[in-house]
Amino acid sequence: MSLTRKMLRDIKINKTQFIAIFLMAFLGIFAYCGIYGEYYGLVQTSDAYYAETNMADGWIYNTSFDDIAVDEINKFSTETDRQAVIKSVADLENKPDISLHFVERGSISKFYTIEGDKFNASDENGVWLDCRFADERNLKVGDNITFEFDSETITKQIRGLGYSPEYIYESSPNSLTPDFSQLGFAYLSHEAYPGDLDYDTLLVRYNTSDSDFKQKLDSSIDYLSFTKKEDPISVAKFADEMAQHKMIGDVFPIVFILVTFLTLLTTMTRIVTLQRTQIGILKAVGYKDRTIILHYISYGFFPVLAGAVLGLITGPMIIPQMFYPTMAATYSMPSWNPGFDMSFIYIAALMVLSSVAVTYLSCRRISNENPANTLRPKAPNVSSISFIEKSRIWSHLSFNLRWNWRDAKRNKFRALMAIVGVMGCVALLIAAFGMNDCMGELKTWEYDDITHYESKLLLSSNANPMELYYILNYTNGSFIMQQSIEMKANDMEDTATLLVSNNTDLISYTDKNRNPLEIEEGDVSISTKLAEKFNLAVGDEIRWHIVGSDDWVTSKLGQIHTEPVSQGLIMSPDTLEDQGLNFTPTNIIISEKFGENYDSIKSVSSIDKLEKSWDQITTSVMMMVYVVTVVAVALAALVLYNLGILSFTEMEREIATLKVLGFKTNFLRKLLLTQNLIFTAIGFILGIPLGFYFMTLMMNAAGDSLYYIPTLTWGNLLVSAAITFAISIAVNLMFSDKINDLNMVEALKDVD
Repeated sequence: MSLTRKMLRDIKINKTQFIAIFLMAFLGIFAYCGIYGEYYGLVQTSDAYYAETNMADGWIYNTSFDDIAVDEINKFSTETDRQAVIKSVADLENKPDISLHFVERGSISKFYTIEGDKFNASDENGVWLDCRFADERNLKVGDNITFEFDSETITKQIRGLGYSPEYIYESSPNSLTPDFSQLGFAYLSHEAYPGDLDYDTLLVRYNTSDSDFKQKLDSSIDYLSFTKKEDPISVAKFADEMAQHKMIGDVFPIVFILVTFLTLLTTMTRIVTLQRTQIGILKAVGYKDRTIILHYISYGFFPVLAGAVLGLITGPMIIPQMFYPTMAATYSMPSWNPGFDMSFIYIAALMVLSSVAVTYLSCRRISNENPANTLRPKAPNVSSISFIEKSRIWSHLSFNLRWNWRDAKRNKFRALMAIVGVMGCVALLIAAFGMNDCMGELKTWEYDDITHYESKLLLSSNANPMELYYILNYTNGSFIMQQSIEMKANDMEDTATLLVSNNTDLISYTDKNRNPLEIEEGDVSISTKLAEKFNLAVGDEIRWHIVGSDDWVTSKLGQIHTEPVSQGLIMSPDTLEDQGLNFTPTNIIISEKFGENYDSIKSVSSIDKLEKSWDQITTSVMMMVYVVTVVAVALAALVLYNLGILSFTEMEREIATLKVLGFKTNFLRKLLLTQNLIFTAIGFILGIPLGFYFMTLMMNAAGDSLYYIPTLTWGNLLVSAAITFAISIAVNLMFSDKINDLNMVEALKDVD
């Protein structure tokens, strides 16, 4: 009980130091569990969603499927479901796009109902609608809705609202983010189809690998294309998002915990050193070494345990909720819940056990000493004369530098921990600010260097050609064609974007260095990131087709361009027609704002709207930047503060000796500041390449659609340096009063 009261009294007296220990343990576990809780929440929630809706393993596309083809596929797949997907224009205001799914059984990629009746594949009068589209259009269960497609008109009653696993992400034609008032999906019974059913899509489930299934598929039937589960833009986009968050979880929290561990080691060493005399008294009055060690282990155990438990609880509760609202604006899932993994408990337990091990190592050295030696102040470390001290340079150095050199030599471990601690914090700051710079550069590259139009007009599928040419001449605009394509090369395949445009000043093309690039007439140009992914060079051949068309073409690559936002092929209308395909404009781009209302224009997007959509899709990345920055600054302050206290404690006798010799307080303060700045400078320099590496890892996980060149800007370096050195100087100023109040007798007292 007496030792317990002593511990509580010591914690009260040294509350600042113990609060620092608590905060470091808390921040490390809070960041780790919070960021990983957000990632595991995405994984676990989406996996449960895919499992509950029986998400398809693959989609087989063809112009039609007969019973023979279905029977052949049934031989090597576990389950099949035929589903006709018809993209149509609904007879609603602004004519949004509604993807209609006429389903025969609905057992694969099932509609997830959140309001109304569950999907009924035999209900020919009902429709199950995208709930986010319904919210934007003020539609509810029981309302009637009319669809127009393929010269057919059908009116159905809304039976239910909900989600579909195939539409976690929906791509808007004129925006980077989904506009749910202009697009959506609907599920209907196959009996609701107004004509003869001619299924063009077959959803399949299988127990083999994708390659094995495709090999069997190729040898059994003729078909247009096959898409595995990971390839649709909805799944791929969300998977890229999760991969980026996982990369953050892999890199940043580990640095937090390592820095916390190092700082904890220095803090506990300082506390044990401060209580050296008390340990000697306890040994002298009969306390056993084991009892003393357990007593001091509790100093680190309880604060770290409290911080770890609090971080374990609050991290998954707070950090995921900072990201989910912004992600829910882009992605559609029934629920957003933080996840949990046993690694959270393991890391928290490791943190607590590490505190026990660190404190044990700190006490163990003293426990080996006899009481008489323990009652003496710790003798300063002795170091040999180095090469620099023997050289002529040494005599030209100031007393300040020589004294700090020898102090660092005597306390190598403290110097190493100071440098490593600063290096980790600087790496986090540079990586966070670098991510922010990269996103800003991508935006500038896309919307300043490449895009020069002010408005982008999306054309209606039944547009009047005469009206289009009138608009074209009236606005002095230019036709462009944008389509999704499927591309194959070098035994690889992927979806990409096709851009077909005339020679216009409204769009510029660039190379890797953002220099203007002219795409020659007759050349097919591929984006740099896609060329790197497929290992392609100029002169290589690729096969591709427009999604929804069975006309595959073979093209020889003539150029390679660099596009930061979308990856694919670029060519002129004449080049497209030379490939045997028709130039079918999908948009008109113009240099001015467009506010007219024409039946042939489905929607209009301004450059401001496109930039806002870019800001929206990067919101989660920016949120992560803010979180990492705040925690990195907090850790830097704690690291430098604790190292400053440790330095002062270990140099207390030396400082007192210098004061006796006549050195002024300002000079002594300068000694400490010089040492802090030297360690901070070394840590900062070493943290730069580490931060660049972290930034590269982060941006590599940003997905296949973005291409960037990671760079370190002077602004990044200056801001990171300003934060780091400001904290270092502020911490040093905090010790000014300690030098003034130094008890000379106590500091210099020795036991004879």
